[in-house]
Amino acid sequence: MPTPASAEPTAEEIFRAHEGGKLSVTPSAALTTPRDLSIAYTPGVAKVSRAISADEALAARYTWTNQLVAVVSDGTAVLGLGDIGPRASLPVMEGKAALFKSFADLDSFPLVLDTTDNDEIVDTLVRLRPSFGAVNLEDVAAPRCFDLERRLIEALDCPVMHDDQHGTAVVTLAALRNACELSGRELGSLRVVISGAGAAGVACAEILDAAGAGEVVVADSRGVIHEGRDNLTPIKSELARRTNPRGVTGGLDEALRGADVLIGVSAGTIPEQQVATMAENAIVFALSNPDPEIHPDTAAAHASVVATGRSDFPNQINNVLAFPGIFRGALQAGARMISDRMKVAAAEAIAEVAAEGLATDYIVPSPLDPRVAPEVTRAVAEAARLDGVATA
Repeated sequence: MPTPASAEPTAEEIFRAHEGGKLSVTPSAALTTPRDLSIAYTPGVAKVSRAISADEALAARYTWTNQLVAVVSDGTAVLGLGDIGPRASLPVMEGKAALFKSFADLDSFPLVLDTTDNDEIVDTLVRLRPSFGAVNLEDVAAPRCFDLERRLIEALDCPVMHDDQHGTAVVTLAALRNACELSGRELGSLRVVISGAGAAGVACAEILDAAGAGEVVVADSRGVIHEGRDNLTPIKSELARRTNPRGVTGGLDEALRGADVLIGVSAGTIPEQQVATMAENAIVFALSNPDPEIHPDTAAAHASVVATGRSDFPNQINNVLAFPGIFRGALQAGARMISDRMKVAAAEAIAEVAAEGLATDYIVPSPLDPRVAPEVTRAVAEAARLDGVATA
């Protein structure tokens, strides 16, 4: 069940907590006697290295790579701060690595790259591939992030996921499933409007399509995306082909009339008058941070369920519900990639954790709920096996 937010931390507390960084490397083998040294390092380590030289697959068993995630960023889209560069992004990447360890007991390391050239990033990670077991792309700006993720999936034989896209989408789907349960709707009957066609908006449209949502309409700053619109990027052209089956044109005014669901991932504002034209008992997810597209209290006058991306309102759509278990499940299964089925399975697992005690102010679990990561891990690993992408 939801818990009240704690007092706001002071600037002094925040800076003190970050002094020296938030990570350290701790050995898992004892190194207190000469015998310990001879086993963990020379001469004993040579036996293990020879074995891996003869059979590279043994690296997964005798090194940490099978449980190691590279958290990779170029610093071009950091939180709500924008393009602040790789060095300034490091505190965020360290925090992400700390979340991996705390919530899924996965080791990870921040890898910030001083380039925005996708060719260089792909080449760098291909060369570093023996050092890690998975790649969590983080805070890479759209539209470059789409091409970068696609190319890395093709180039690397390991799980790759851009969390700003898919973590948000997975938790959004989980929340929407439970909101449907509360409002007596079926996912397949929904008319969904997504405001924003950046990383999160595109991924939300994709996962809703994969999960069987009834109708999805996506709008960007120029209006509704449809097949007749000029100047669409390749990503938006693909969205136009796969979404908006009724061929809605215009802007949010036209899209929201009679819609069941609004998902805001746009960093813009949406007037109350537009939300008021939605269907009765509408569902509004205003996810932009720190300022939601519409204030939750205002949205609640027209919606039966409201969610945000903030921790000081109920129903926080928080990526930490998704990515630790997704990566742990993928690595546990020896998955070569993270498939749509695995993402949908993660969403279903998150929704199920919140199913007991479901209420309008509790459609997703707390990020601190210890049940979440194990359930997501189990569901993702099983989905990887069903999809045929598992090797373990």
